[in-house]
Amino acid sequence: MKQESTKNLTITLKCFYGFETVLQEELTELGYPDCVKGNRAVSLKGTWSDVYFLNLHSRCALSVLVEICKFPFKNEQDVYDASASIRWSALFNEKNTIAIRGAIQTKKVRNTHYPFLLVKDGISDHFRSVGKERPSVDIKHPKVSIDLYLTDKEGVISINTSGLPLFQRGYRTATGVAPLNEVVAACLIRLSGWDRKTSFYDPFCGAGTLLIEAALLASGIPSNIERSHYAFKNLLSYDAKCWEEIVEKATKTVRALPCPINGSDLSDEMVLKTRRNLRGFSFGRFIQIQSCSFETVIASKDIQFIMSNPPYDERISVDGDNFYRNLGSWMKHEMTGIPIWLINSNSEGWNEIGLKPTLKHAVYNGNLPCEFRRYDTYSSKPKDLICDPE
Repeated sequence: MKQESTKNLTITLKCFYGFETVLQEELTELGYPDCVKGNRAVSLKGTWSDVYFLNLHSRCALSVLVEICKFPFKNEQDVYDASASIRWSALFNEKNTIAIRGAIQTKKVRNTHYPFLLVKDGISDHFRSVGKERPSVDIKHPKVSIDLYLTDKEGVISINTSGLPLFQRGYRTATGVAPLNEVVAACLIRLSGWDRKTSFYDPFCGAGTLLIEAALLASGIPSNIERSHYAFKNLLSYDAKCWEEIVEKATKTVRALPCPINGSDLSDEMVLKTRRNLRGFSFGRFIQIQSCSFETVIASKDIQFIMSNPPYDERISVDGDNFYRNLGSWMKHEMTGIPIWLINSNSEGWNEIGLKPTLKHAVYNGNLPCEFRRYDTYSSKPKDLICDPE
């Protein structure tokens, strides 16, 4: 069944906590000014073409949901009744495996898993009512992902058109022991206000996630351009021609970057992994990566903006106080006048840096609570003796 492209769908893009405004700003830039910010989500009205477009072009969303049913919620029976009323067989084939996930934000249910079972029962009963077999459940690798959002007053059942989270970009072939989530990296870059023209540098580049997301943003190449798997392809509404046209219009290659984007890491292994991850992109040859300690990096015209994910001591062992103390000294004495953004979960480390942040935001890297801070250091020399970084 091909659903009409003009149908006014309610589309909800999910995001990590703290990045709702960032996602809203991105959607406005993509041409969706009439979007509404919610709890870890932003919603808008659109078509199936918009669903495809947003799955490809949103850098800050975790998933793109299409609302199927909204209902008043008083008790558990309401969840089953809502699910059983949906014509699931018009949405997907019974041969597809399914999984039901979501968020239960009410104490009216006996346990947080039970509402998902009620949705599954409603799906099974619908398929039986139309003379078809019930779909099998596959929690790990479902073909169709269904989302249930339940509060004290209402419930919403949606189709997750992305399937696997959109941070699974498809470009990262090598990772380290403490990788930065790709969606988080994209959100941090936008949150920092980086203008996509100022020279970008990461002194703890790891597997290169920040460098790659910065280059994708600066070049206009969609972050999901290398991703091939989307759950919307398993729906009966899937319009392959429409999807192909959207992909065809997307920027895929560039002959140059608008500014230098470079990085370094103490680990030779991580430098090799970054280079490996860059190979698949046309801009990969423009990004210079060196193996060295951050303390040996000196200011230059190619370093006008720094963003990094230094070791937290969560999954990477560092020499605690000395590491952060040396980092603060380097920032103060070697990177004078250069805005520096750091994401970190180590509160003691922040203290040892010894500098007062200009800005700070509470964010998450996956499930790990972190702070994202900006530091500005200034020389004590008279103004007329300070070189213009331009």
